[in-house]
Formats: sequence, C-alpha cells, structure tokens
Amino acid sequence: MLKQRAVTATYWSAIDLFLRQGLQLVVTIVLARILSPEEFGTIALLSLFIGISSVFVDSGFSSALIQKQDATHIEESTVFWFNLVAGFLLTLTLWLTAPYIADFYDKPALTNIIYVISLVISINSFGAIHIALLTKRLDFVTQMKIGTLANVVSGTTAVILAWKGFGIWALVAQSLISSVLTNLLLWVFNSWRPEFRFRLTSARHLFGFGGYMVAATLLDTVYSKGYTLLIGKFYGAKELGFYSQAENTKQFPSSILSSIFLRVAFPMLSAIATDKNKLQRGVQLSIRSMMLINIPMMLGLAVLADIFIVAVFGDRWLPAVPVLQILCLAGVLWPYHAINMSVLLAQGHSRLVFNLQIIKSIIGISLLLVGAKFGILGIAWSQVALSAFGYMLNTHYTKIHIDYGAYKQCLDNLPTMLCTLPMLAGVYTLSTHWEAAPAIKLFSLAIIGALIFAALCYLFKLTAMKDILALLGKEQPALVQTPIIHE
Repeated sequence: MLKQRAVTATYWSAIDLFLRQGLQLVVTIVLARILSPEEFGTIALLSLFIGISSVFVDSGFSSALIQKQDATHIEESTVFWFNLVAGFLLTLTLWLTAPYIADFYDKPALTNIIYVISLVISINSFGAIHIALLTKRLDFVTQMKIGTLANVVSGTTAVILAWKGFGIWALVAQSLISSVLTNLLLWVFNSWRPEFRFRLTSARHLFGFGGYMVAATLLDTVYSKGYTLLIGKFYGAKELGFYSQAENTKQFPSSILSSIFLRVAFPMLSAIATDKNKLQRGVQLSIRSMMLINIPMMLGLAVLADIFIVAVFGDRWLPAVPVLQILCLAGVLWPYHAINMSVLLAQGHSRLVFNLQIIKSIIGISLLLVGAKFGILGIAWSQVALSAFGYMLNTHYTKIHIDYGAYKQCLDNLPTMLCTLPMLAGVYTLSTHWEAAPAIKLFSLAIIGALIFAALCYLFKLTAMKDILALLGKEQPALVQTPIIHE
C-alpha cells in the first residue's frame, strides 16, 4: 500500500511539475528573446527581499503540519491566521522600505515595482495552508490543475505585454497574476476552510518544529539569493541578468527532479520515520534513482551549455555560458542535499537541520564574499565549493541516524558516474566536429547522449535502473535484494 501510494504520488507530482515548470520555461524562453538581460536582472534585484519575506509568512508551519501526522483543524486554522497576518505585515514592510531599496541599487524605477510585486507575499499567504494539506495527502492532481491554469494565463499575459512594449512590467504582471489565480483556485478546488480561532498553544507547539525550519530556510535564502545583492550592487543589473538566467537554467532540471521526489519523499519518509530499516531503504532508493537522472543531465548540460544558450535564448545571452557550466557542477550534488535533509526532518530533527544550516550559511556567505572579488565566475565557483562542503556535512549526520553516509551514497552512485563519462566524451566530440543549426544540433546531441547512456546502463545492468523499474512496479526493488555495503 505504501509503495503504491508513493508510485501514484510520484507519477502525478511529475506531471504537475513538468507541466508547470515546462510552461514557465516556454514563457521564459519567449520573454528572453523579447526583453533584455538588464530587465531580467532588474527583477532579480528583488529576489533576496521577496525571498526573505516569503520565509517569514510561512514560518515553517507548513512543514510542521506535514511532519505532524495528527494535526487538528484548530492547529491548521492557527497556521492560516498566522500566515495571513504575517503576509500583510511583510508587504507593508516592503512598501515602507521600497524607496531605500531603490536608492541602494541606484534604480529609482524599482520603487513602484516593489509596491506592486510585494502584493504577491500577502496573496500567497491565503493559500499556503491549502498547499501544505494537499501535499500531506499526496494530492498532486489538484495542484497540477491549479498550477497549469495559472501558468498558462499569467505566461500568456506576460508575453503579450512584453510584445506590446511594456518591458519589465510584463515580468511583474506575470508574477502577480500567477499568484492571484493560484490562490483563488486553491480555495475553489480545496474544500478546507479555517475556523475563526487562533490557539496560541497550538502555534507554540508547531513552532517547536517550524521555528527551526524557518530559521534554517531564512539562512538558506540569504545565502542562495545573496548573489543578487552582490552582483546587482557591484556589477550591475545586466551581469545579474546573465547570472540569474544561468542559475534558473541549471535549476530547471534539477529542481523538477528534486521536487518530484521530495514532494512525495518528505510526507512518505515522515510516515515511516520510526522504522529505521524502512527509512534507510527508502533513502537509498530515492538517492540512487535521482542520481541516475541527475548526473548525466547536469554534466550533459555543462558540455552542451553554449549550444543550449544560443538555441534556446539567443546569441545575446552567450555571456551566461561559462556561469552555467560552473553552476552545473554544483547542481550534480543537489539531490544528495535534498534527500539527506528530508531524512533528518522526517525524523523530527529540525533543530539539527537549523544548526547545519547555520554552519553552511556562514561558510557559504564567506565563500560568496571571497568569490565576489573575482566577478560573477568567482561567485559561481563559490557555489561549487559550498556544495561539496555541504554534502560532506549533511551525510555525516545521515550516517549517524540511519547508517547511510557519504561513502555508501557515493559507492551506490559510482556506476552511474562511470556510465556518464563515455556519454560525455561522445557528445563533446560530436559537438566539436558537427556543424548544424543550434536547435537541430542541441536536440540531436541530447537524443544521442541519452541513447548512449541508456545503452551503457542496460549493458552493465545498473542497480539504479532496477530501482527506477521497481518504482514503476516492474520488479522487486534492488535495495531489498541487495544489502547496503557497510563502511
């Protein structure tokens, strides 16, 4: 029953994310060919401030509700009212500070943009609890319907406005319309309604878990969006546009992969958190399956970065190529981070996650400041360094709690890496000796690379491939048949 629920949830989660992220990618591609890198960079200037505000709205309560198996309706209502008040106060704060943020970047036009785009924070507070409850129930079909409709309407509007010459306001409108439609549809498709009650004891109880979550998420946001402040202030909006496009391109495949698994993994791992053996097997299956896709995808994107940028976004985005190649190296390890943190959260170790996030954020911000001295490429390399450090730190505690540390995880995914290397060599050789239109070349090389990798996996009978088939119900999971090698 548990496996069947996981497979079904993974299937619908994948469809949901592919539809939403795919539509978003299509819209971004069209907008990138109409708008300038500087206009994209100007919106990116606000990422840090909007990101920090969004963290405070939820305050980790959504994760606490997902982790808590017996949450009451009063507790859910308490979270709703807290989110609503927090969203209003944070929007008001951004309105009051808008002129100062604009002065900091020396861009007076930012003031009016902040006034409008900060409304997204208040609007999203209306639906945060609905998303958490849908995720807890593994109901991704409803989320798929809502997200698809919202992205189609907001994306189409943004493209029309950009074509009509509204410039950066097309991006602002896209964000605002998507937020309004998403939250409106959450209330239409989800029958949950709050009670007009707020229980302080419930808030305190949930904050015991969620408080550490919000602090950890806040630190991660400061680090992960900190580059926007440094690049925007010292190198300008245009350079930030190039970096942000490279970051978003790297994030697209890895975030879809991680989200598909994690949206299912966290509630499912939380449900089996008291059974160490099941938890260990579930983590092993998740990591091997994710890395089978992520390793060739990230490294393949790095090899084809120049062809990809030209074919997808156009020649004027070529300065983003070296940044993308470096960021893809950091992206290789992303599934490791996501799953290892989910394990600790599923077991209720939110304080440990908070402590780990403090360490990683301090190191990350230090690396970011050092890297900033060497331009945007230096900032990109600082992410690679932090990714490696964070992986070793995270897996240290995974080894302690479920006996599945860095050595075992790397050993499990070594065959995938060995099958990836010949594929990369073949694709790179073809790319340097074959002249064709960028779009045709990109599509052909991607197909050839995928076929080479799949053939090697089949030839060497990779355990990770058996894991994927097991998730699809084709055979018994390999992790059940083969014990984990002890360190």
